[in-house]
Amino acid sequence: MQIRLAAALVTSLWAISAHAIDNFVVKDIRVEGIQRTEAGTVFSYLPVKVGDTMDDEKASAAIKALFATGFFKDVRLEQQGNVLIVVVEERPAISKVDIVGSKEFSKEQLTTGLKQAGLTEGRIFDKSVLDRAVQEIKRLYFSKGKYAVQIETTVTPLERNRVSITFNIQDGDVAKIKQINIVGNKAFREKQLLGLFSLQTPGFFSWYTKNDQYSKQKLAADLETLKSFYLNRGYLEFNVDSTQVSITPDKQDIYITVNISEGDKYTVSSVKLAGETIVPAAELEKLIVVKPGEVFSREKLTETAKKIGDRLGNDGYAFANVNAVPDVDKEKHQVAFTFYVDSGRRVYVNRINVTGNTRTKDEVVRREFRQMEGAWYAADKIKRSRERVERLGYFSDVNVETPAVAGTTDQVDLDLGVTEKATGSIMVGAGFSSSEGLILSGSVAQNNLFGTGNQLSLQINSGKINKVYSVSYTNPYFTPDGLSLGYDLYRRDINTTSLSSVATYQNSTKGAGLRLGIPLNEKDSINLGLAYERFDLTVGATSPKQYQDFVTKFGSSNDTLRADLGWARDSRDSLTYPTEGMLQRVYGEVGVPPGSLEYYKLSYQQQWFKPLSKNFTLMLNGEIGVGNGYAGKPLPFFKNFYAGGVSSVRGYDTSTLGPKLNDPVNGVVAAGGNKRIVGNAELMFPMPGLQNDKSVRMSAFVDAGATFGPDDYLGRYSSFSFKDLRYSTGIALSWISPVGPLKFSLAKPINPKPDDRKQVFQFTLGTVF
Repeated sequence: MQIRLAAALVTSLWAISAHAIDNFVVKDIRVEGIQRTEAGTVFSYLPVKVGDTMDDEKASAAIKALFATGFFKDVRLEQQGNVLIVVVEERPAISKVDIVGSKEFSKEQLTTGLKQAGLTEGRIFDKSVLDRAVQEIKRLYFSKGKYAVQIETTVTPLERNRVSITFNIQDGDVAKIKQINIVGNKAFREKQLLGLFSLQTPGFFSWYTKNDQYSKQKLAADLETLKSFYLNRGYLEFNVDSTQVSITPDKQDIYITVNISEGDKYTVSSVKLAGETIVPAAELEKLIVVKPGEVFSREKLTETAKKIGDRLGNDGYAFANVNAVPDVDKEKHQVAFTFYVDSGRRVYVNRINVTGNTRTKDEVVRREFRQMEGAWYAADKIKRSRERVERLGYFSDVNVETPAVAGTTDQVDLDLGVTEKATGSIMVGAGFSSSEGLILSGSVAQNNLFGTGNQLSLQINSGKINKVYSVSYTNPYFTPDGLSLGYDLYRRDINTTSLSSVATYQNSTKGAGLRLGIPLNEKDSINLGLAYERFDLTVGATSPKQYQDFVTKFGSSNDTLRADLGWARDSRDSLTYPTEGMLQRVYGEVGVPPGSLEYYKLSYQQQWFKPLSKNFTLMLNGEIGVGNGYAGKPLPFFKNFYAGGVSSVRGYDTSTLGPKLNDPVNGVVAAGGNKRIVGNAELMFPMPGLQNDKSVRMSAFVDAGATFGPDDYLGRYSSFSFKDLRYSTGIALSWISPVGPLKFSLAKPINPKPDDRKQVFQFTLGTVF
């Protein structure tokens, strides 16, 4: 009723404003009262032109049109002879917007929200826009669980028809979820169902996860998780009947009640295929994971439809449609499914478009593609192309879209969008132990030199124990078919005299080498290498007798022509955040004539990733190594295998597990061995509260390992024995942070021996450029 009265009042005002105007032919139009608005702007909105006959209808339309611009708070039409006079009173302009008292959000964040609501400096002031801006600020606070926020606005008139607006904000306290109730559950305990929710009542980690703060979006996601839980366990008729969210008058506590109907549990009676399959039906039937007699599972139903769709996509049927149609028998509590397959039209890829690569050259991305332009669409090749681009390590995000080509029914474009990240790095490794204190090492690398995909690295370590100066360059596409070529030039100086945990000696190694990588297929590659190395050894009276005997027999200066041969198979789905797949590596190093050192070392590693659920991944890693001399010569002691430390068995000091020697000065010290075994079992999971952030990952691990060789000073480690293995357990955190990759581990040795050196906390850190 009030709205109708207001409308009638405005209409009457327009009528009054125009009533005094008699019909006349407009010879001229004059605008009065404008200060900021241009006269031309008024003329552009005015539906009356010179030469028109002015009457009550046109006067009313003119007033309506000018009011509708929002520029004016009053409009009058007057007549002076044949001149139409438009008298306006402008709305004030917003001179300044000030925000006072906000602690939850910065002024910049709130100013952005005000702009989205249409309130910003320089705009025309409108009370309705101000009300909308207040609601926008409240929305931001509500998203943070602060329902008690109070906002007062003050509009202060200024000279020259301007106003200043001040938002005085009192944040209030965060409203916490006091209780969540599920009503109607019979098959599962409420505690089990609430464990599926991301929303929780306050707990120990709530200060970090914020999962005790209500969010409408989070509740909707939790209800979908609850529905999936039931549907994957046979409850075909499950339904969320209603949801009530209430807040206490003081805006501090929130209560959530979810009412559900479970329905009956269903089993699958039969499964069959129908429609145009194109691919032999027998082949598609092997992809069906829903089996008769099993409890109904929507997850398996979706997986089956996806597998069939992907299989058809591999043959070019990009728009294949697979629908599972149920036939429900409510009396027997059974359901039969028919997968109707519509292959659609076979399509091919018209063009491949790469966007977002501002530094990386197009050819660096395109050479990783296995899907070709002009070829039939192949889903598996597109997936593999995306994986290969992602594995380059140059991009933080890789997205693939296949939009249809306008005007065609059998063509799609392949749009690859990438987000580049820093590919240069300055890495620093650090560890701490009671015997050595802080140990640092560093390197500088650029993995995408000038956007070409070539790699250049410089390692400089000026520590008193290890000094390393090396330069490496690699061209991963020396030939168009992916043959890689690399060069290495290095010097490594080792001086263990200041270490109380490793046998005393000094060794300076100078070398230069050539590397060749040969891809065999998508997963397998062979690596060949040839390097010349010269070793200058220094041992003294404080060195173990075994080391002194080696120098006496073979001299303090030796050289070798080192031949390397390796094979690798890598099927991991990601290099930075793997969740499934396997890595196998075999690496051999042989010292061959005419070098004076003749020896061999052979290593094997197998790493396996298995997703246990959406958030949990199991990683198993095993490594073995064996080495020896030949032609009557031993394995040089400085080529021994070592174990212990952040890269093998955490919780023990670096390179200290295995045979020990009795050093005249430092007593019992590690000497390494010619055999090595290491095993790791790691359960990886997202950081609590950061489930969707792939830059952060935690893990719980168990490590085992040791080295073996000739008897040590107590006659141990001559051959492999489980009693000589060392074990540790702990937790680890890895984070691809804005300043570079960070890794932390906190480990507890399980079975340390009295002469073992422990290193409980270890970490590596770096920065990118």
